[in-house]
Amino acid sequence: MGVKQFIKSLHAFPRAEEHLLQKTQSGAVVSIIGLVIMATLFLHELRYYLTTYTVHQMSVDLKRGETLPIHINITFPSLPCDVLSVDAIDMSGKHEVDLDTNIWKLRLNRDGFIIGTEYLSDLVEKEHADHKHDHNKDHHGDSDQKLHAHSFDQDAENMVKKVKQALANGEGCRVYGVLDVQRVAGNFHISVHGLNIFVAQMIFDGAIHVNVSHIIHDLSFGPKYPGLHNPLDGTVRILRGASGTFKYYIKIVPTEYRYISKEVLPTNQFSVMEYFSPMNEFDRTWPAVYFLYDLSPVTVTIKEERRSFLHFITRLCAVLGGTFALTGMLDRWMYRFLEMLTKPNAKSVYR
Repeated sequence: MGVKQFIKSLHAFPRAEEHLLQKTQSGAVVSIIGLVIMATLFLHELRYYLTTYTVHQMSVDLKRGETLPIHINITFPSLPCDVLSVDAIDMSGKHEVDLDTNIWKLRLNRDGFIIGTEYLSDLVEKEHADHKHDHNKDHHGDSDQKLHAHSFDQDAENMVKKVKQALANGEGCRVYGVLDVQRVAGNFHISVHGLNIFVAQMIFDGAIHVNVSHIIHDLSFGPKYPGLHNPLDGTVRILRGASGTFKYYIKIVPTEYRYISKEVLPTNQFSVMEYFSPMNEFDRTWPAVYFLYDLSPVTVTIKEERRSFLHFITRLCAVLGGTFALTGMLDRWMYRFLEMLTKPNAKSVYR
Protein backbone atom coordinates (compact mmCIF):
# COMPACT_ATOMS: atom_id res chain seq x y z
CA MET A 1 0.00 0.00 0.00
CA GLY A 2 2.85 2.37 0.73
CA VAL A 3 4.28 1.80 -2.73
CA LYS A 4 1.00 2.75 -4.40
CA GLN A 5 0.72 5.90 -2.33
CA PHE A 6 4.29 6.80 -3.24
CA ILE A 7 3.57 6.29 -6.94
CA LYS A 8 0.43 8.45 -6.66
CA SER A 9 2.46 11.18 -5.03
CA LEU A 10 4.56 11.36 -8.19
CA HIS A 11 1.51 12.31 -10.30
CA ALA A 12 2.37 15.67 -11.85
CA PHE A 13 -1.15 16.36 -13.14
CA PRO A 14 -3.61 15.90 -10.25
CA ARG A 15 -7.29 16.18 -11.19
CA ALA A 16 -9.80 18.26 -9.29
CA GLU A 17 -13.34 17.11 -8.57
CA GLU A 18 -15.87 17.88 -11.26
CA HIS A 19 -17.96 20.12 -9.01
CA LEU A 20 -14.86 22.21 -8.27
CA LEU A 21 -14.31 23.06 -11.93
CA GLN A 22 -15.85 26.24 -13.30
CA LYS A 23 -16.42 26.74 -17.02
CA THR A 24 -16.72 30.27 -18.38
CA GLN A 25 -17.44 31.89 -21.74
CA SER A 26 -14.06 33.65 -21.71
CA GLY A 27 -12.36 30.32 -21.15
CA ALA A 28 -14.23 28.83 -24.12
CA VAL A 29 -13.10 31.69 -26.36
CA VAL A 30 -9.49 31.28 -25.23
CA SER A 31 -9.72 27.50 -25.79
CA ILE A 32 -11.03 27.91 -29.34
CA ILE A 33 -8.31 30.41 -30.16
CA GLY A 34 -5.70 28.07 -28.70
CA LEU A 35 -6.98 25.10 -30.74
CA VAL A 36 -6.87 27.16 -33.96
CA ILE A 37 -3.33 28.30 -33.19
CA MET A 38 -2.20 24.75 -32.37
CA ALA A 39 -3.77 23.35 -35.57
CA THR A 40 -2.09 26.05 -37.65
CA LEU A 41 1.29 25.42 -36.02
CA PHE A 42 0.88 21.67 -36.47
CA LEU A 43 0.26 22.05 -40.22
CA HIS A 44 3.21 24.44 -40.50
CA GLU A 45 5.53 22.01 -38.72
CA LEU A 46 4.26 19.11 -40.82
CA ARG A 47 4.95 21.00 -44.04
CA TYR A 48 8.37 22.03 -42.72
CA TYR A 49 9.15 18.38 -42.00
CA LEU A 50 7.96 17.11 -45.40
CA THR A 51 9.88 19.73 -47.43
CA THR A 52 13.51 19.05 -48.29
CA TYR A 53 16.49 21.34 -47.88
CA THR A 54 19.77 21.41 -49.77
CA VAL A 55 23.35 20.99 -48.62
CA HIS A 56 26.23 22.29 -50.78
CA GLN A 57 29.58 20.54 -51.00
CA MET A 58 32.63 21.33 -53.12
CA SER A 59 35.27 19.02 -54.55
CA VAL A 60 37.82 18.93 -57.37
CA ASP A 61 36.32 18.28 -60.79
CA LEU A 62 37.58 14.88 -62.01
CA LYS A 63 35.49 14.62 -65.17
CA ARG A 64 37.42 13.95 -68.36
CA GLY A 65 36.50 13.25 -71.94
CA GLU A 66 32.89 14.37 -71.67
CA THR A 67 31.03 16.80 -73.87
CA LEU A 68 29.52 20.07 -72.75
CA PRO A 69 25.90 20.68 -73.82
CA ILE A 70 25.03 24.29 -74.61
CA HIS A 71 21.33 25.07 -74.83
CA ILE A 72 20.63 28.27 -76.73
CA ASN A 73 17.44 30.14 -77.54
CA ILE A 74 18.20 33.61 -78.88
CA THR A 75 16.19 36.00 -81.03
CA PHE A 76 17.76 38.50 -83.45
CA PRO A 77 14.89 40.85 -84.36
CA SER A 78 16.87 42.79 -87.00
CA LEU A 79 18.71 40.03 -88.90
CA PRO A 80 17.14 37.48 -91.28
CA CYS A 81 17.93 33.79 -90.85
CA ASP A 82 19.72 33.61 -94.21
CA VAL A 83 22.64 35.68 -92.95
CA LEU A 84 23.04 34.22 -89.44
CA SER A 85 25.49 31.45 -88.63
CA VAL A 86 26.63 29.77 -85.43
CA ASP A 87 30.33 29.08 -84.98
CA ALA A 88 32.28 27.28 -82.24
CA ILE A 89 36.01 27.34 -81.40
CA ASP A 90 37.69 25.49 -78.53
CA MET A 91 40.76 26.49 -76.54
CA SER A 92 43.18 24.73 -78.88
CA GLY A 93 42.00 26.94 -81.74
CA LYS A 94 40.22 24.12 -83.52
CA HIS A 95 37.34 25.52 -85.51
CA GLU A 96 34.50 23.01 -85.52
CA VAL A 97 31.91 23.47 -88.23
CA ASP A 98 30.21 20.08 -88.32
CA LEU A 99 29.34 19.21 -84.74
CA ASP A 100 26.86 16.52 -83.81
CA THR A 101 24.17 18.97 -82.83
CA ASN A 102 20.64 20.13 -83.44
CA ILE A 103 20.19 23.77 -84.37
CA TRP A 104 17.01 25.35 -85.70
CA LYS A 105 16.39 28.79 -87.13
CA LEU A 106 12.90 30.27 -87.05
CA ARG A 107 12.03 33.10 -89.41
CA LEU A 108 10.11 35.85 -87.63
CA ASN A 109 8.07 38.68 -89.06
CA ARG A 110 8.14 42.26 -87.85
CA ASP A 111 5.75 41.39 -84.99
CA GLY A 112 7.78 38.40 -83.82
CA PHE A 113 5.52 35.67 -85.20
CA ILE A 114 7.01 32.58 -86.86
CA ILE A 115 6.77 32.52 -90.67
CA GLY A 116 9.26 29.75 -91.49
CA THR A 117 11.64 27.15 -90.11
CA GLU A 118 15.11 26.04 -91.19
CA TYR A 119 17.13 23.13 -89.80
CA LEU A 120 20.92 23.37 -89.75
CA SER A 121 22.93 20.16 -89.84
CA ASP A 122 26.10 22.25 -89.89
CA LEU A 123 26.74 25.24 -87.68
CA VAL A 124 27.70 27.52 -90.56
CA GLU A 125 27.38 27.73 -94.29
CA LYS A 126 29.43 25.26 -96.32
CA GLU A 127 31.53 27.96 -97.91
CA HIS A 128 32.55 29.02 -94.40
CA ALA A 129 34.13 25.65 -93.56
CA ASP A 130 37.62 26.64 -94.63
CA HIS A 131 37.38 30.17 -93.30
CA LYS A 132 39.73 30.68 -90.31
CA HIS A 133 38.36 32.63 -87.37
CA ASP A 134 39.82 34.53 -84.48
CA HIS A 135 37.54 36.70 -82.36
CA ASN A 136 40.25 39.32 -81.92
CA LYS A 137 41.06 39.60 -85.66
CA ASP A 138 39.28 40.34 -88.90
CA HIS A 139 37.07 37.39 -89.81
CA HIS A 140 37.02 38.34 -93.48
CA GLY A 141 40.69 39.12 -93.95
CA ASP A 142 41.49 36.02 -96.00
CA SER A 143 38.93 37.00 -98.60
CA ASP A 144 40.29 40.51 -99.23
CA GLN A 145 42.76 39.30 -101.86
CA LYS A 146 39.93 37.66 -103.80
CA LEU A 147 37.54 40.59 -103.55
CA HIS A 148 38.18 42.01 -107.02
CA ALA A 149 38.41 38.57 -108.60
CA HIS A 150 35.07 37.49 -107.24
CA SER A 151 32.03 37.77 -109.47
CA PHE A 152 28.44 37.25 -108.62
CA ASP A 153 26.79 34.12 -109.89
CA GLN A 154 23.07 33.79 -110.15
CA ASP A 155 22.67 32.19 -106.71
CA ALA A 156 24.58 34.99 -105.01
CA GLU A 157 22.46 37.63 -106.75
CA ASN A 158 19.29 35.85 -105.75
CA MET A 159 20.49 35.65 -102.14
CA VAL A 160 21.28 39.36 -102.03
CA LYS A 161 17.83 40.20 -103.34
CA LYS A 162 16.18 37.78 -100.92
CA VAL A 163 18.02 39.13 -97.88
CA LYS A 164 17.42 42.76 -98.84
CA GLN A 165 13.72 42.02 -99.23
CA ALA A 166 13.70 40.32 -95.79
CA LEU A 167 15.43 43.33 -94.24
CA ALA A 168 12.91 45.65 -95.85
CA ASN A 169 10.09 43.55 -94.41
CA GLY A 170 11.63 43.70 -90.93
CA GLU A 171 12.30 39.98 -90.66
CA GLY A 172 14.10 38.58 -87.65
CA CYS A 173 15.38 35.17 -86.66
CA ARG A 174 15.30 32.95 -83.59
CA VAL A 175 18.19 30.51 -83.21
CA TYR A 176 17.65 27.65 -80.80
CA GLY A 177 18.92 24.14 -80.15
CA VAL A 178 21.78 22.32 -78.46
CA LEU A 179 25.52 22.49 -79.17
CA ASP A 180 27.63 19.57 -77.97
CA VAL A 181 31.21 20.84 -77.63
CA GLN A 182 34.37 19.55 -76.02
CA ARG A 183 34.65 20.05 -72.28
CA VAL A 184 37.41 22.67 -72.56
CA ALA A 185 37.46 26.43 -72.62
CA GLY A 186 36.29 28.01 -75.86
CA ASN A 187 33.65 30.22 -77.39
CA PHE A 188 30.73 30.16 -79.72
CA HIS A 189 29.32 33.13 -81.51
CA ILE A 190 26.40 34.07 -83.71
CA SER A 191 27.09 36.46 -86.54
CA VAL A 192 27.09 37.05 -90.29
CA HIS A 193 30.59 35.58 -90.64
CA GLY A 194 29.24 32.73 -92.75
CA LEU A 195 28.71 35.15 -95.63
CA ASN A 196 31.33 35.93 -98.21
CA ILE A 197 32.67 39.40 -97.47
CA PHE A 198 31.62 40.72 -100.89
CA VAL A 199 28.08 39.39 -100.40
CA ALA A 200 27.90 40.86 -96.89
CA GLN A 201 29.14 44.21 -98.17
CA MET A 202 26.48 44.30 -100.88
CA ILE A 203 23.72 43.38 -98.41
CA PHE A 204 24.56 45.69 -95.52
CA ASP A 205 26.65 48.38 -97.20
CA GLY A 206 29.24 48.16 -94.44
CA ALA A 207 29.67 46.37 -91.15
CA ILE A 208 28.41 49.33 -89.15
CA HIS A 209 24.89 48.66 -90.45
CA VAL A 210 24.74 45.06 -89.15
CA ASN A 211 22.34 45.28 -86.24
CA VAL A 212 23.10 42.48 -83.78
CA SER A 213 20.36 43.42 -81.31
CA HIS A 214 19.32 40.24 -79.53
CA ILE A 215 17.08 38.75 -76.85
CA ILE A 216 18.41 35.77 -74.88
CA HIS A 217 15.43 33.64 -73.92
CA ASP A 218 17.53 30.78 -72.59
CA LEU A 219 21.23 30.02 -72.29
CA SER A 220 22.26 27.07 -70.15
CA PHE A 221 24.92 24.41 -69.99
CA GLY A 222 22.85 21.43 -68.97
CA PRO A 223 19.45 20.52 -67.56
CA LYS A 224 17.87 22.72 -64.92
CA TYR A 225 17.48 21.69 -61.30
CA PRO A 226 15.22 23.20 -58.59
CA GLY A 227 16.41 26.65 -57.59
CA LEU A 228 18.75 27.16 -60.56
CA HIS A 229 18.87 30.67 -62.00
CA ASN A 230 20.67 31.26 -65.27
CA PRO A 231 21.82 34.91 -65.20
CA LEU A 232 21.45 35.51 -68.95
CA ASP A 233 17.86 34.33 -69.27
CA GLY A 234 15.64 37.21 -70.29
CA THR A 235 18.54 39.48 -71.33
CA VAL A 236 17.50 42.12 -73.88
CA ARG A 237 20.08 44.15 -75.81
CA ILE A 238 18.61 46.47 -78.46
CA LEU A 239 20.92 48.78 -80.43
CA ARG A 240 19.55 52.21 -81.26
CA GLY A 241 22.68 53.73 -82.75
CA ALA A 242 25.87 52.30 -84.25
CA SER A 243 26.41 48.56 -84.16
CA GLY A 244 29.13 46.70 -82.30
CA THR A 245 30.25 43.42 -80.80
CA PHE A 246 28.78 41.89 -77.65
CA LYS A 247 30.99 39.62 -75.56
CA TYR A 248 29.74 37.55 -72.65
CA TYR A 249 32.51 36.12 -70.48
CA ILE A 250 31.11 33.03 -68.79
CA LYS A 251 32.57 31.01 -65.90
CA ILE A 252 31.02 27.54 -65.81
CA VAL A 253 30.84 25.63 -62.54
CA PRO A 254 30.25 21.86 -62.93
CA THR A 255 27.36 20.86 -60.69
CA GLU A 256 25.73 17.65 -59.50
CA TYR A 257 22.23 17.74 -58.06
CA ARG A 258 21.33 14.73 -55.90
CA TYR A 259 17.62 14.30 -55.33
CA ILE A 260 16.16 12.81 -52.16
CA SER A 261 15.39 9.71 -54.27
CA LYS A 262 19.18 9.24 -54.82
CA GLU A 263 18.85 10.24 -58.49
CA VAL A 264 21.86 12.25 -59.69
CA LEU A 265 21.49 15.06 -62.23
CA PRO A 266 24.79 16.24 -63.78
CA THR A 267 24.59 19.82 -65.01
CA ASN A 268 26.37 23.18 -64.84
CA GLN A 269 25.72 26.62 -63.39
CA PHE A 270 27.57 29.76 -64.40
CA SER A 271 28.33 33.40 -63.73
CA VAL A 272 28.78 35.99 -66.46
CA MET A 273 30.31 39.38 -67.23
CA GLU A 274 29.27 41.46 -70.22
CA TYR A 275 31.26 43.74 -72.51
CA PHE A 276 30.16 45.77 -75.54
CA SER A 277 32.56 47.18 -78.11
CA PRO A 278 30.96 49.81 -80.40
CA MET A 279 32.06 50.06 -84.02
CA ASN A 280 33.12 52.94 -86.19
CA GLU A 281 33.42 53.32 -89.94
CA PHE A 282 37.09 52.32 -90.00
CA ASP A 283 36.75 48.98 -88.16
CA ARG A 284 37.54 45.95 -90.29
CA THR A 285 35.74 43.48 -88.02
CA TRP A 286 32.09 42.59 -88.35
CA PRO A 287 29.59 42.72 -85.46
CA ALA A 288 28.84 39.51 -83.61
CA VAL A 289 27.57 38.14 -80.31
CA TYR A 290 30.30 36.15 -78.54
CA PHE A 291 29.92 33.75 -75.65
CA LEU A 292 33.40 33.02 -74.27
CA TYR A 293 33.33 30.31 -71.61
CA ASP A 294 35.80 28.71 -69.24
CA LEU A 295 35.31 25.85 -66.79
CA SER A 296 35.97 25.95 -63.08
CA PRO A 297 38.18 23.18 -61.62
CA VAL A 298 35.77 22.83 -58.70
CA THR A 299 32.56 20.77 -58.75
CA VAL A 300 29.60 21.76 -56.60
CA THR A 301 27.43 18.93 -55.26
CA ILE A 302 23.94 19.88 -54.10
CA LYS A 303 22.14 17.27 -52.01
CA GLU A 304 18.49 17.20 -51.09
CA GLU A 305 17.96 16.09 -47.48
CA ARG A 306 14.99 15.72 -45.17
CA ARG A 307 14.84 16.52 -41.48
CA SER A 308 14.69 13.62 -39.02
CA PHE A 309 11.44 12.45 -37.47
CA LEU A 310 12.82 13.07 -33.96
CA HIS A 311 13.50 16.67 -34.97
CA PHE A 312 9.89 16.96 -36.12
CA ILE A 313 8.53 15.51 -32.85
CA THR A 314 10.74 17.81 -30.78
CA ARG A 315 9.58 20.96 -32.59
CA LEU A 316 5.96 19.78 -32.50
CA CYS A 317 6.02 19.21 -28.74
CA ALA A 318 7.67 22.59 -28.21
CA VAL A 319 5.16 24.63 -30.20
CA LEU A 320 2.05 22.74 -29.07
CA GLY A 321 3.13 22.63 -25.43
CA GLY A 322 4.05 26.30 -25.46
CA THR A 323 0.70 27.23 -27.01
CA PHE A 324 -1.19 25.13 -24.45
CA ALA A 325 0.67 26.74 -21.53
CA LEU A 326 0.17 30.22 -22.95
CA THR A 327 -3.57 29.76 -23.45
CA GLY A 328 -3.85 28.44 -19.86
CA MET A 329 -2.13 31.55 -18.53
CA LEU A 330 -4.31 33.76 -20.70
CA ASP A 331 -7.43 32.02 -19.41
CA ARG A 332 -6.44 32.63 -15.79
CA TRP A 333 -5.65 36.28 -16.42
CA MET A 334 -8.94 36.88 -18.19
CA TYR A 335 -10.86 35.13 -15.43
CA ARG A 336 -9.27 37.28 -12.74
CA PHE A 337 -9.73 40.43 -14.77
CA LEU A 338 -13.44 39.74 -15.32
CA GLU A 339 -13.80 38.82 -11.67
CA MET A 340 -12.32 42.16 -10.65
CA LEU A 341 -14.81 43.96 -12.92
CA THR A 342 -17.87 42.06 -11.71
CA LYS A 343 -17.20 42.13 -7.92
CA PRO A 344 -17.61 45.93 -7.48
CA ASN A 345 -20.84 45.79 -9.44
CA ALA A 346 -22.12 43.01 -7.23
CA LYS A 347 -21.34 45.01 -4.02
CA SER A 348 -23.09 48.10 -5.34
CA VAL A 349 -26.26 46.12 -6.11
CA TYR A 350 -26.18 44.50 -2.67
CA ARG A 351 -26.08 47.90 -0.99
